[in-house]
Amino acid sequence: MPKQIAFALILLASAPGWSQQETTQPQQPVPAMVGADGSAAPAVTYNADTSEERMVTPPPVSGQTYPIAVSSQERSNYLRAGLFFTGAYTDNVLGNAANGSPIRDQSYSVGPTIALDETTQRLHCLLSYAPAFTFYQHTSSLNQADHNGTVEFEYRLSPHVTFSAADRFQKSSNTLNQAPDLSSGGVVPGGAQGANYSVIAPIADHLSNSGNAGLSYQYALNDMVGASGTFSNIHYPDPSQVPGLSDSSSQAGLAFYSHRVGRGQYIGVTYQYQRLLSHSETGDNETQTHAALFFYTFAPRSSRLSFSLFGGPQHSETVEPPLPPQQLQTVRTRAWDPAGGASLGWQGRLNSFALSYMHVIAGGGGLMGAVQLDSATASARQQITRTLSASLTGGYAQNNVIGSSLSSTNDGHTISGTASLQQQVGQRLGMQLGYTRLYQSYSNVAVLSANPDTNRVFVSFSYQFSRPLGR
Repeated sequence: MPKQIAFALILLASAPGWSQQETTQPQQPVPAMVGADGSAAPAVTYNADTSEERMVTPPPVSGQTYPIAVSSQERSNYLRAGLFFTGAYTDNVLGNAANGSPIRDQSYSVGPTIALDETTQRLHCLLSYAPAFTFYQHTSSLNQADHNGTVEFEYRLSPHVTFSAADRFQKSSNTLNQAPDLSSGGVVPGGAQGANYSVIAPIADHLSNSGNAGLSYQYALNDMVGASGTFSNIHYPDPSQVPGLSDSSSQAGLAFYSHRVGRGQYIGVTYQYQRLLSHSETGDNETQTHAALFFYTFAPRSSRLSFSLFGGPQHSETVEPPLPPQQLQTVRTRAWDPAGGASLGWQGRLNSFALSYMHVIAGGGGLMGAVQLDSATASARQQITRTLSASLTGGYAQNNVIGSSLSSTNDGHTISGTASLQQQVGQRLGMQLGYTRLYQSYSNVAVLSANPDTNRVFVSFSYQFSRPLGR
């Protein structure tokens, strides 16, 4: 995480004249825009400054998430800081597998927030950080300092080439305890990349980090190539808090070709490689995958609607460590499986929604091995009045562990949903009231099987002030 942030800040500092040049961010955010003016490619004669001639990197290869903020709430070029306080009641603080009774508790979190969003002709940078101190009324052993940070960086190196990178880091005892308004990113992914965070442990110390970096090159009016890499890590410092779960990590890379067939319409093909690891006391379970995926994206700049499709064959090879006394040597499993998915987004002035489904091989997210993941997510937001808004998010994930010795031992599914109301009081004070419901069915994961249900009610107050940049 520190290396990725430092790299982004070095590029940020070296960008020429970035604070003197300002542009307005388009109403509908688009990932990784690139331009071309023909100077480096004699056969191309179009103008790099004509936005309609710039291609975007489609969500199936960019890793873009759909925003849930309505267009009337979007802001750019600002420095924002503030304080927040969150109080919550959870009926399953610790999934006590010993006596079968969950532990209920109240928690309180307080901390500052800071966010910087800067957009120029060549650069878009979003930095946000929200440390917090979290206290539990009865289970004080879980008290800790939390950290939530996000970096999103996009820089047009030349009229033809765009570099983009992003990193998200969290250190917390509670995955559900997110600082308010960290960034404008949504919860619905648009592509096959990304970490699998669908397995949610009861309150336990954990560190998670995921990031990506990519380079795209528009070498002709309607043609683009590019490559990107992603990584993710999940670490539980105290394994005794999460019996049945383990640390996991993943690395992935892809290369793609994209062709624009019409205004805002793209078709293309991508090759993707993944290395998925689950770490346990008996050894590492490793799965490597290769996939050739075809995609189609409809995302015109003038439209509030966008959608993407992708699909193709995916090959996996899994190597499992020996599990005595039954196994005396490693087990190797190979398989071909279809991979595919679809995503849809709408962003209006007063409402927005996004939907996504995917069927892919992904990291286990804490389970003992890579999984065949079927995941569906959805989010919606409605601006009720000028100061009152409502949001609803939900998700379903089926995780089937890959491998002969581990198959069906950790299989299960997660269902989650959150409903909330946001009220703005004046220019700087905001309030949020919400309810989260979480159900997980993993019969052989001790920390989850005894008490699969979690209900959480929370209320949050935030005080923020902002300063426009470059205006």
